[in-house]
Amino acid sequence: MCLLDSVSSWNEDEISCCATSHRNPDNPLRCADGLSSLQGIEYGAQAMAVHGGLLMRQQGEAISEGYLAAVKNVVLHVDWLHDIEAPLRIQATRLLAQGGQFMYEFSMLSEDRQLLEARAIVMPRPVQE
Repeated sequence: MCLLDSVSSWNEDEISCCATSHRNPDNPLRCADGLSSLQGIEYGAQAMAVHGGLLMRQQGEAISEGYLAAVKNVVLHVDWLHDIEAPLRIQATRLLAQGGQFMYEFSMLSEDRQLLEARAIVMPRPVQE
């Protein structure tokens, strides 16, 4: 499932992505009532994953799998995303990178309106022997 349309900009610490999938009636995260703003966490997680992949590719390393281990400090400024006409901008800032673990702060905006903000921890997938 890919919810993001494009990467607007990125550097070693930050990424900014755009999405319009919040308006799609067949969005896989949508329920009968619409697309809850809580689903914005998945948009943030995807932006973080893209950022990690871009960094690893830039460093010539194989892209490793990780999982979302924790989401904290979630603030929802709206209830629903499906009724927002303008594209979404998802911004993620890497706060910490240590031993394959990452901490990001991310936010979702539409035009200049803040929709969601949170902090997340990504852990490396354990190696199966």
